[in-house]
Formats: sequence, structure tokens, C-alpha cells
Amino acid sequence: MLTAALTSPATSSRSFTAPSETRNIPETSDGNNNNRNTLGSAPCHLRIVPHLDSTRSLVFGIIERDVTDDTLLKIGRFTDKYISPTRITFKSKVVSRGHAEIWAKNGKFYIRDTKSSSGTFLNHARLSPPNQESRPFLLTDGDVVQLGVDYQGGTEEIYRCVRMRLEINRPAKKTTTFSLNTFQSLRNMTTPPNNVSILDSAMGCHSNSGIRESNDQDIHVEECCICLYALAPFQCLFVAPCSHTFHYKCVTPLLVNHPGFNCPLCRSYADLDASVAVEASEVMEMYKREKQQANALGASTSIAMAASTLIDTKPGDSIIQDPQPTDSTMLPPSSSLSSDS
Repeated sequence: MLTAALTSPATSSRSFTAPSETRNIPETSDGNNNNRNTLGSAPCHLRIVPHLDSTRSLVFGIIERDVTDDTLLKIGRFTDKYISPTRITFKSKVVSRGHAEIWAKNGKFYIRDTKSSSGTFLNHARLSPPNQESRPFLLTDGDVVQLGVDYQGGTEEIYRCVRMRLEINRPAKKTTTFSLNTFQSLRNMTTPPNNVSILDSAMGCHSNSGIRESNDQDIHVEECCICLYALAPFQCLFVAPCSHTFHYKCVTPLLVNHPGFNCPLCRSYADLDASVAVEASEVMEMYKREKQQANALGASTSIAMAASTLIDTKPGDSIIQDPQPTDSTMLPPSSSLSSDS
């Protein structure tokens, strides 16, 4: 009954033409002579991410593989019996155990359906009729591949089809000046200044907006107090209303009582559903008041230091720098001092 529901007339009537120019590629076990020419080349990189085009999309972990010309990636339903780095599996009952295959040849990726009952779709076009193996289709960066179709409306996650977006040979993310500046701006806004200064003072270093640098370029970075790993660019961070920052992944277990939240550091309670209706003009006023308070605090600190210096200084100390008498008539000439000694 499940198979009949998956192969509805509306689905099976779709065109099976390739979305781009392709040609038949022999099995990986064949054409070894061609593979020998490219085995020494750098592997192709494949990154598979969920294609979230609806609220009922199946979410899975990001999959990354370095694929050489002699590697065949088999795609199918998850099972504990077959665990291999060359096997990509999904926890969905609409995916066949042996659903499709992806491989690389001469720096390009190809896909084919391997007689699945629910179908493999490339950019919404089905590759072959039910239970029939398709010919190879060329894959390009950004293609959307769908495995199967939703069963019973996909209300349950296990009956949802798998929609994934392919990222082919994309350069790895590099930490750019923009990302570092953005991350530093976030730290400056969220990290309490006194926490940074106290920590830097204890470490015996000079604070510079939360980052300390010495002659040996030693840099201090903040850590997540839950996992004790560093807070870094390209990470998803959770900023609590008390301004303490954590990895979102680490703080997720603490959100079971949403919208109530207790900070694991300061134990302050916050309502995460509290209104966020704050105008930009109000934020500017906050910045102005904070700047005025900082200037007033700096001025009062300078006055207090000056007063402390005056209290600790004896009368005449600021004038008499030399402990010896300043009257020249009371001092013998240097020559006579040397002769007397």
C-alpha cells in the first residue's frame, strides 16, 4: 500500500528528460583505464545540506565527503547493519535501502536512481519510472535532489521525503576581516566590560575591547562556560538578556522550560518571549546615557586619584625633589667634597 501511494499518477507522469546535457557513464567497476589517469588528482568535495523549502522539510546533519574517481557513494535508508563512509543514509521510510548512487568522474559529479520505488528527483524532474534504474545525470553546484515523496502528508518526520541541496567543490569558509569584525562587534555588545577587565587584570595583560595582545601576539578569547570551548566566528551563539553568551548548541538543553530561562552563570531569570518592541531612537538614548555615565565615572576617577596624590604628598615634596639642601651656600664645592673624602 505504501508503494502504491508513493507512485501516484501525478508523480509518475513527470518527464524523465535530463535537466542538463548528460551522457551515459559506465559503472565505476568499468573503465579502469580512465580512472588511472585521474587517481592522482585532488579529490572532489561534496557537501550536502537540507533544502528547507517548507515547514515539514526533513532536517538532517550536514554531510561532507571528499570523493575520488574510484569512490561510489550509495544513498539509502538508514540501517545499523550497513555503516560505511561511502554510504549516505537518511532516517525516512520513503527512502529505499538502495535508492541512488553518486560518484565523481574527471572532476564532475553524477547521480542515478538505482531502481527505487518512490523515485529520485533532480531539480523537480524524476530520473526514472518506479523500480527502473536511470541513466547517469550530471550534477552541478546548487542542484536540489529529492529522494521519494511525502507519505500521509509528511505529518510524521519518518514519512517525509529527503530534499537536499548539493554544494560541489565550493571553497572552504575562510575567516575574513568582515567576519572577525562582526564577531568582535558582537562581543563588544554582549560581554560585560568589567568581566573582560577583571579577567585581563588577573591574567596580567592589557585589555583592548575584550581582546588582549602582547608582544608575542598572544590573544585572549572568550569561552563558553558550558563546554569550555572558544566562542568563534561562524558559530551560532546565544546571547542571554543578562549579556552572557554561550554556544546555541550548548544552551539548547536549558531551553526546555521556554520561555523561562535561568542563566547558568548569574542565575538571573528572563522571559524569552518578552516584548522586543524598541525603537532605534530609544537605543540611541541608551548609548548616550551610557557614554555620559562613562565620562562622569572617568572624571570622578581622575579627581579621586588627584586627591589621593595630594593627601599622600608631604608639604614641599612637590617642590623639593632632592633630599639634599637646596641652598648653595650650605653645600661645599664638589672639588672640596672629593678632596675631603
